Amino acid sequence: MKKFVITISLVMVIGLLLGIFFYNQTPNQALPDIDPQPEEQSIDETPTQPEQIQGIYLNEQIGYSLQNDRLQITFDKGKNWITVPIEKDQLFAGEYNGNKQELIDHSYLLTENRTAFLYAEEPSWDNETIRILFTLDQGKTWMNSVVTEHYMGVRFRKVGFVDDQFGYIIISGGRTMSQEGSNVFLTFAGGQSWQETNNSGVSRLIADGGFVDAKIGFLSFGTINPEAPELYVTQDGGNTWKQATVNIPSEYDKIFVQSETPFIEDDHLAVFVNQGPNGDYKGGLVKGKFISTDKGNTWAFSMEVSPDEANK
Repeated sequence: MKKFVITISLVMVIGLLLGIFFYNQTPNQALPDIDPQPEEQSIDETPTQPEQIQGIYLNEQIGYSLQNDRLQITFDKGKNWITVPIEKDQLFAGEYNGNKQELIDHSYLLTENRTAFLYAEEPSWDNETIRILFTLDQGKTWMNSVVTEHYMGVRFRKVGFVDDQFGYIIISGGRTMSQEGSNVFLTFAGGQSWQETNNSGVSRLIADGGFVDAKIGFLSFGTINPEAPELYVTQDGGNTWKQATVNIPSEYDKIFVQSETPFIEDDHLAVFVNQGPNGDYKGGLVKGKFISTDKGNTWAFSMEVSPDEANK
């Protein structure tokens, strides 16, 4: 019995050794390589096009854009755009903000020879610094000057230049209901420095204003339900102001009620008087044209004018 067990054990050992021997003699079979498949990605091979700027044009060549919350200007119908170094919100600061889709009327100049933007820096609503940013070389270089400091809630704003050196800025602020303060500033240095004129003393809301030369200027008041034009004139560069006499024919009483800014025409001054915000005479857009031959002291009716004639 003992011999039988030993014999069986030897046979098992020999079988195990033979199994190991033949296993090591068998060549290894490499597993096939499997290339990982990359994730499919949608690749747009269309080249990226620059965003088209939609300009607001003042004539065939000159315009501006407020696209992408920055002010840009062009002098070649949009072929080249120049970024103006100013924050968009500063152009609409104050008590009146406009629609922010277009610049506020009269708050800027945009011509081949002079571009200017009136704006406000506002650490607080009642402590604004009114500034003007301007260029004389189509945006190659910019200049910035302070008009006034510590101003309260600017509403009306207008900038204009009569020639290369003389210009004016008219602003109003601190409005309470139908009352406000208005101020006039003049430059005799092309916009680099500004000086305030004497105040007109009128507290009604200002509607318009401007100068025809360094001496003669005008302020028009009354924006809420005006019944007659209220036009003030200075003939000494803003040292003194007095109310002009606008002779309204009886048939136009309470029809032509709001004076615009007078202008030089031939050898006299002329002004359009519109119907105000509520006019309905002939559609509300017809204006009266008045003439002055005494430097703006008195005005006589000349004719009715259509909107197209008045905008020429």
